[in-house]
Amino acid sequence: MKPGKPILLLLASLLFSIQLVAQRNNATLWGKVTGENGQAIELANIAIKNYPLGTVTDSKGNYLLRIPAEKELTLIFSFMGYQAIEKVVQAKQEERLELNIQLRIQPNTIDEVQVSRRKNGHGTMTRLDPAFANQLPDASSSGIETLIKTLPGVSSNNELSSQYSVRGGNFDENLVYVNDIEIYRPFLVRSGQQEGLSFINPDMVSAIEFSAGGFDARYGDKMASVLDIKYRKPLAFSGSASGSLLGGSLHVEDLSKNKKLSYTGGVRYKTNRYLLGSLDEKGDYNPDFIDIQTYITYHFTDHFDLSFLWNLATNNYHFKPETRATSFGTFQTVYNTKIYFDGQEKDRFATTLGALSANYHPSSKLNLKLIASAFRTKEEVNYDILGRYYLNELEQDMASESAGDSVLNLGIGSFLNHARNKLSARVVSFAHKGAYSSSNHLLNWEIKAQLENIDDRVNEWEIRDSTGYSLPYSDEKVELFRVVNTNNQMNNLRLSGHLQDTYAVPIKNGELYLTGGLRFNYWNYTNEWLLSPRFSASYYPKEQSRLVFRLAGGSYQQPALFKELKDRDGNINPRIKAQKSTQLVLGTDYLFRAWDRPFKLSSEVFYKYFSHLIPYQVDNVQIRYLGDQEATGYAAGFDFKVNGEFVSGVESWVSVSLLQTQEDIIGDGYGWIPRPTDQTLNLSLFFQDYFPGNPSYKMHLAAFYGSRLPVGPPNSERHQDTFRMPPYRRIDIGFSKIIISPQNRSAAKLLAPIKDLWLSLEVLNLLGVRNTVSYFWVSSNSGDLFAVPNYLTDRKLNVKLTVKF
Repeated sequence: MKPGKPILLLLASLLFSIQLVAQRNNATLWGKVTGENGQAIELANIAIKNYPLGTVTDSKGNYLLRIPAEKELTLIFSFMGYQAIEKVVQAKQEERLELNIQLRIQPNTIDEVQVSRRKNGHGTMTRLDPAFANQLPDASSSGIETLIKTLPGVSSNNELSSQYSVRGGNFDENLVYVNDIEIYRPFLVRSGQQEGLSFINPDMVSAIEFSAGGFDARYGDKMASVLDIKYRKPLAFSGSASGSLLGGSLHVEDLSKNKKLSYTGGVRYKTNRYLLGSLDEKGDYNPDFIDIQTYITYHFTDHFDLSFLWNLATNNYHFKPETRATSFGTFQTVYNTKIYFDGQEKDRFATTLGALSANYHPSSKLNLKLIASAFRTKEEVNYDILGRYYLNELEQDMASESAGDSVLNLGIGSFLNHARNKLSARVVSFAHKGAYSSSNHLLNWEIKAQLENIDDRVNEWEIRDSTGYSLPYSDEKVELFRVVNTNNQMNNLRLSGHLQDTYAVPIKNGELYLTGGLRFNYWNYTNEWLLSPRFSASYYPKEQSRLVFRLAGGSYQQPALFKELKDRDGNINPRIKAQKSTQLVLGTDYLFRAWDRPFKLSSEVFYKYFSHLIPYQVDNVQIRYLGDQEATGYAAGFDFKVNGEFVSGVESWVSVSLLQTQEDIIGDGYGWIPRPTDQTLNLSLFFQDYFPGNPSYKMHLAAFYGSRLPVGPPNSERHQDTFRMPPYRRIDIGFSKIIISPQNRSAAKLLAPIKDLWLSLEVLNLLGVRNTVSYFWVSSNSGDLFAVPNYLTDRKLNVKLTVKF
């Protein structure tokens, strides 16, 4: 036996013994959660107050939860749209205690959400607990999106960004809604350093639903995914505040005494200067990101209310680079690039969103809504940066006195990058939505008109000089390596809508729900009419109540917004057609028990065929479309997820995804090539734990692995993007301690209003892996190009204090 093995076995035995002792101090709580009419409520939340323990009900409304024994506990049963119920229980060791709960519909909340919840046929949508978003250790300060990145089919290779790819799609192919309002991001952001805060404020969220493909016709005209967020309508006064080395947040919510006016609002501040200090590119980083949001609802009667959603975000990024030193290569040959900088970059992204919704629900069966929204963005990207670089080969012989020193200079050169880019855009929309529910049908419909005004001015150029001559080489004049100078203005009208029905098929051997819908879309810029039929089916066999079968698919057509129309030179291609995807998704859910605790295995196999694709290249988070080209393509793969109580009372999960996606650019003669998102294997893990016998000490871990993505040299043709960057590997872990809880309030008068107070220590990038996000290409003396990695952040510690009142 190896010397280290006895120690490892002893440690494993000790941990196992501690877990057994902790389990013996538990009891089992089980039962069923139903609604007013006795119908089972799926995905109802069961939580233990002041403990990191909880679970959700299955498709039959049943639940099972391991709870601490010999203690008086308060159980909270809740589900969106229903009044929460608290029950006090106390159980003996290993006692099995039954507790059945009936929830009542919350007054003044009979809207389209409750209408849709009367049917279980939710297709490919996955519902998540918003509490997880505040628990994850997160470098990007975008808790909801970080949570989404742990799901199957979702991948990301940039911890500084909230953006993600889904099943071979790019960032622009994801739909995001907040209270039925479509959310837009700034257009000119080029890197995760500049991105700032995501729109979604996790402190205000009450419900999260996500689909990685095959979603219903009631969602919009994009090809990859949909994230559907609902902001909370508060029932009492409360708030929260947090602060860390990465920024802070404050949120407050309340309900008026007459229960007619409710509001929730928050302000967030982020600065990632602390993280950016670990990058190879040293200098003076001054990022400054602020976001203010509010959601207000006024109930005129029990059947009519008005809601207002407002957001103001200001992202300023100021950077004065000084030096950069990057080592790269192989074990046999190591290179080093040293760059000295002059100049600076100043970027500003200011966005505003306002939306007014009138909601009329004369009965629990019918809901009618009118929505008027306006989005405005003003963006500026300005930089003049001069760099002088030295490319050297390093001594690899560790026995040599000059180990690690330069032994050969491969190239000397310089570059000058200039940009004065401005974009101003307004998107105004008016929509009517409705839902009607009968005994066996749920009917949804929408019609929407959208006006767009875009003013895009681009002035970019780049000079490259290598060993005394400029690129591209000319013996007569100095030429620019790259130049883009355009002024594009667009005024557009879009019409869209859908009609959809969910039918509960009366059958004897189970429950079958069929959903069929048709979307239409018209854009006056291309005069293109689009029809997109979609369907889904969910089957719950009675004799196999632990199994659920799903089938979904249809047509998903994505008209260009703006960036897709542009070629490399910034010119608009007016002949571009909508990108089209035909999708088929087959999935199953299997509910099982292990260690007397609930688990669920979810799996989906999918195939997507693409036509009228617009090829693109990715640099960090910037997508450069090749609007003068067209391609066909496909994406196929398999996703699965196991989630449940790996540790008694707290939910964790692991996701695995396999993918292949390729495209064939029409007329280039090179056949099938991998798409920029062709990531064969993607793994993610979200794990929770607590100290046995003392749940006030918690641990949360997020782990990611993504295999190698294709990339190519700058300004290359798409068929040259065959080089693969290293895999993305990252583990973030957080430890927290509850200092004040409702059962352990402080006697100090100043601290009396505090309900919860906890302190967290996060280790970001626990393994210290320097992940590659893109490449900077330099020329050697012989004219060869070398790909110098742009590394992401190194290991960092973050301390966070959170207060709830």
